[in-house]
Amino acid sequence: MRYRTFGKTGWQVSAIGMGCWALSGQWGPVEEPQAIATVHAALDAGVNLFDTADAYGPRRSEEFLGKALLGVRHRAFVATKVGNLARGAGHPLAYTHPEHIYVCCDASLHRLRTDYIDFYQCHIRHHEYRGIFVEAFERLREEGKIRAYGVSSFFPDDIVAFDVHGRCAGVQLPYSVLERAVEQDALPLCAERRIGTLVRGPLAQGVLSGKFTATTVFEDSVRKGWNAGDARARFEQRLQIVERLRPLTGPQRSLVDVALGFVLAHPAVTCAIPGMKTPEQARANAAAGDVALPPAEVDAIRALA
Repeated sequence: MRYRTFGKTGWQVSAIGMGCWALSGQWGPVEEPQAIATVHAALDAGVNLFDTADAYGPRRSEEFLGKALLGVRHRAFVATKVGNLARGAGHPLAYTHPEHIYVCCDASLHRLRTDYIDFYQCHIRHHEYRGIFVEAFERLREEGKIRAYGVSSFFPDDIVAFDVHGRCAGVQLPYSVLERAVEQDALPLCAERRIGTLVRGPLAQGVLSGKFTATTVFEDSVRKGWNAGDARARFEQRLQIVERLRPLTGPQRSLVDVALGFVLAHPAVTCAIPGMKTPEQARANAAAGDVALPPAEVDAIRALA
C-alpha cells in the first residue's frame, strides 16, 4: 500500500481507503459479523482511512464501523459526514443553526464509539447555509471533537466557501474512468489550495469491476433504478466501455487495478474510497494501492473510454 499526504493535515493516508456506505445494507444485505470482518481485512491490507456518514443506513454504517474499530481505533483515520440524515426518507433536517450540526456530531461520535472524528464533511452540495456548517466545524475543531473538516461536493464555489479560513482539509468528489468532469475545475482547484481529495465512485458503483453483464438485474435500493429506461441504456453503454478496457488486464492485474490505478494517477487525488462489503472485496481493492500506471497506459485508458 502506498500512502499520501492528506492536504494541509500532514496525515499519511492509504491511497485506497474504505467506502463504508456498502456496510449500510443499501447496496445489498450485510450483517454485523461480515461488516466487522470486512473492516478488519481492510486494516490488515494497509487501509487506514474509513469514510462513512450518518445517512448511510441510516446510522447503520457508523454503528458497524464503530464496533469494528474497538481496540484498533488508533490505526484508523475516521471520516464521516453530516447533512443528509433523514433526507432519503423525505424528512430532511434544516441545518439552519450550528446547534443542528453539534447534535448530529455528538450522535455520530456515540455510534462510532470514539472521542473524535478525524475528518468531518458537509454532505450537502450547494446548501443555502454553508456558513452555518463552517461556523459549526470551526467550533467542533476547537473543542477537539473533530480534527479537520471539508465538504462532499464537486462544485468549485462549495470548495471555496468551505476554505474561507484556509482550513478546508479535504473534498470528497466523484471521479472514475467513466466520470471525469472534475478534471476540469474541482481537482485543479484542490491542488492549488492544497486540499486533500477523497474520490467516491472510483469503480462507478461497481461497473468498472467487470462483474456485470447486459443481463444483470439489480435488487439493491441504490441501483435498482438501473433496470429500465434511460438509466438502463446508460448502464449498457458503460458496459461497452468496460469491454474495451479488458485488454489492459492480465494475470497480475485486474480490471479493478486498472480502474483504481487510473484514478490514483491523477496528481490531485489523495485517496480513492471504493465501496467494500466483504473481506474479499477489501483485499482486492486494497491491492490496487500498489498499482502505479505509467503515463502511456493512462493515456490509453482515456482514449478507450
